Amino acid sequence: MGHVIVGNGPAGVIAAETLRAQRQDDDIIVVGDEPEPPYSRMAIRYLLIGDIGEDGTHLRKDADHFARLRIALRQSAAERIDTQARSVSLQGGDVLPYDRLLLATGSSPADPPIPGIHSPGVLTCWTLADARKIAAAVQPGARVLQLGAGFIGFIIMESIAARDASLTVVEMGDRVLPRMMPQGAAALIKRWCETKGVRVLTGSRVVHIDHDASGLHARLESGETLDVDVIISATGVRPKIGFLAGSGIATETGILVDNHMQTNVANVFAAGDCTEAVEFATGKRIINAIQLNAADQARTAALNMAGRVTRSQGAMALNVLDTFGLISASFGQWQGVDGGDHTELSDETTFKYLRLVFEDDVLIGATSLRLTEHVGVIRGLIQSRAKLGAWKARLMEDPTQVMAAYLAVAQDAA
Repeated sequence: MGHVIVGNGPAGVIAAETLRAQRQDDDIIVVGDEPEPPYSRMAIRYLLIGDIGEDGTHLRKDADHFARLRIALRQSAAERIDTQARSVSLQGGDVLPYDRLLLATGSSPADPPIPGIHSPGVLTCWTLADARKIAAAVQPGARVLQLGAGFIGFIIMESIAARDASLTVVEMGDRVLPRMMPQGAAALIKRWCETKGVRVLTGSRVVHIDHDASGLHARLESGETLDVDVIISATGVRPKIGFLAGSGIATETGILVDNHMQTNVANVFAAGDCTEAVEFATGKRIINAIQLNAADQARTAALNMAGRVTRSQGAMALNVLDTFGLISASFGQWQGVDGGDHTELSDETTFKYLRLVFEDDVLIGATSLRLTEHVGVIRGLIQSRAKLGAWKARLMEDPTQVMAAYLAVAQDAA
């Protein structure tokens, strides 16, 4: 049996290794569209900071790892999927037949609609090639403007500041991390960044970019013009699914999958950032672009491709960030729901913050800063959908008692 995996990021690699463990004699081909060994995009920040070399970004450190597992690596872009013929057409003309196909193409940067966004000196930070350009352009003292203070922007921010650049960040939302943090937590994170020398402008947007011999000039909606040497565009990503046009594979924002990671087409699966999967608690489809989710989906898809019927428990929003040493996290339905309750603890002096969100007596979401000891139990309570009973009132009074609540609920369940 032949398996083709389109995408050689974490989801693609984990799926290939899982398949090989299950199917010793099958053919496995992994296709990646960059001229690099499989690597982690999340490691690029550490490369730019100088903590690792390029080989430190590689997902598997042994040069013969994939050869030993008899996993063939192809460096080419998929251009077309023919689900009738069961084949993948690659750039350059090669065609790969498949019995089982996994789509794990991840995401690509989304260009904001700003005149001048493609000017020289405007860079993205998504690939190793991007990282090389940034390393060359962002030297000590460079004036850098970053567009976007969402999750991707925060992944990049510290690595730019660590290069002794003068950094300004512009975010069009009313707060930093608008898709991850409520106002109270976001305000603390913004102030924390400013204590580290980063200028952060929220509720602001760049409306035009000019380029001349003196550098780049970004005009803000307010009328202010920022004169800089480099602009980093980090305004978000979108699933990389354009090559699926005409394939019959159902997509909306991402590829639609069920809890087996099966698409609407027989023998075609998908995993990772390119998918829209069902959220475990609400039944709604979400794009959950985090590596933990990608790994779970990849294993589930691979086991089903190997003939072992396996279900994912469903996606759960879970984001963790380290920003200049300030650890922040958000879980589940952190925004809350109509008719729900929440409790909030905030200490502006220590930058500690904890917010718990409930529906009836069930914990459905949370956000935290600098309270990493609670991360595991919060996730456990949310995923278990455990009824807290009297413990809800106690947590409303003191959210730091979440560990005691978890132990009590677990004991009752036993």
